[in-house]
Amino acid sequence: MNVNANHSEWDAGVSVAPELPDIFPERRAETALWRFVRRNPLIVIGGVILGIMIVIALLAPWLGTMDPTALAPARRMRAPSSQYWFGTDALGRDLYSRVLYGARVSLTVGVMVAVVASVAGLAIGLVSGFVRWSDGILMRIMDGWMSIPPILLAIALVALMRASMTNVIIAISIAEIPRMARLVRGVVLSLREQPFVDAAIAAATPTPAIILRHILPNTVAPLIVQATFACGGAMIAEAILSFIGAGTPSITPSWGNIMAEGRSLWQIKPYIVFIPAAFLSITVLSVNLLGDGLRDALDPRSARSA
Repeated sequence: MNVNANHSEWDAGVSVAPELPDIFPERRAETALWRFVRRNPLIVIGGVILGIMIVIALLAPWLGTMDPTALAPARRMRAPSSQYWFGTDALGRDLYSRVLYGARVSLTVGVMVAVVASVAGLAIGLVSGFVRWSDGILMRIMDGWMSIPPILLAIALVALMRASMTNVIIAISIAEIPRMARLVRGVVLSLREQPFVDAAIAAATPTPAIILRHILPNTVAPLIVQATFACGGAMIAEAILSFIGAGTPSITPSWGNIMAEGRSLWQIKPYIVFIPAAFLSITVLSVNLLGDGLRDALDPRSARSA
């Protein structure tokens, strides 16, 4: 009996291996990071470029060389140089500082429009997709809403209000809400027929609880992807409104205002239009790349079909 006991103790001691410390945590973290970069290159590229633009917007007061609204007729129409990196405009204002501050306007409008349109569209889409009797009413309203071109609708709404960044955000958000609502409605219609929803209904779960627990979490992924595209579209819409004089006030530095002020000087000073247009294009491209990457990451079927 003592031999068996000793033998069992020896077996137990051999079978339980001591836990070894992880001596290469940095290598494991690098491997995981490289795997993420390799699988999601669009997210990485778009995120890095967009992050740089956000840093530029946040640090504009410290990165700028002078007041973007300061008028100096004596230094008007200066070409790009070591003192004026992007040159000066027709009123002698430093174009470099104005472009940096313009990033604040475009990014603020894009993010706020994406948030407001997503929240409103989510509420309308959830109700329309799950509550059957309201579907026809809400969708006919959305169809009529979408029949108006977004830019024309935004111009009309801004014309009814005074020019300000807040009113521009409201106008563009109103134009984006129907697209968000129809996207969410389509997702809800497919989820409504799933067995887990039928089980919740059979268990007498209240409708608000079903929507919040089972429907809402499954609509977040496609809504985030659509919100990125709405953000990019909102930045373009803001630039268009400012370019035609229906957006932010001319005293506020924005990429659309800068291009509008430089269009009459295009033939002799093309950089006044080209530089803010390049910043706008790069920013919108980064947001779209981020949206494409999120779509592929959240829906692997789209990546495989591509």
